[in-house]
Amino acid sequence: MKKIILLFSLVISISTASAQIKIGDNLPDFELKNNKGTTINLASLKGKTILIDFWASWCAPCRVANKTLVPLHNQYKNKNFEIVGISLDTDKTKWMNAIEKDKLAYEQLIDYKGFDAKSALLFGVEALPNSYLFDIAGKLVAINPTEEQIIMQIKK
Repeated sequence: MKKIILLFSLVISISTASAQIKIGDNLPDFELKNNKGTTINLASLKGKTILIDFWASWCAPCRVANKTLVPLHNQYKNKNFEIVGISLDTDKTKWMNAIEKDKLAYEQLIDYKGFDAKSALLFGVEALPNSYLFDIAGKLVAINPTEEQIIMQIKK
C-alpha cells in the first residue's frame, strides 16, 4: 500500500511540474493590464534581459525585495534590462498604493485572482516573492536568481 501511495504521489508531482515553466522554456505569451490601464503582452518584451517578479502589496518579503529591485532597475534599465512586476493582489487600491510607496517605476502588471491567477499557475508560483530571469532570446535561465546572477546575465 505504501508503494502505491508513493507512486501516486510521484505521478501527481511529475504531472503538476510539467504544467509549470522550466529552465530553457520560452517567455510565455500572455497579456495583463498594467497600473496605467494599458494591456501589455509579455512576449513582446523579448530582446531584453527580463526579470519577471511575482509579488503582492500584502507580502512583507516582497516589499523588502522591492527595495533591492528599484536600484537594480535604475542602474541597468538603459542596458537592455527590464523588470516586470506581476502582482497577485486582489485589491487594486492596495496594489496602486504599494507601487507608489515603493517607487516602482518599472512595468507593473496585475493578475487579480491571487495564487489562482493564470499567470501564477503558468509559472508555478506557490509563494511570494518569486522571480524568473529570461535572457535576450526569451529563454528562462534562472528561477529566483540572486542579484549577482541577474547582473551577470545583463552583462552577457
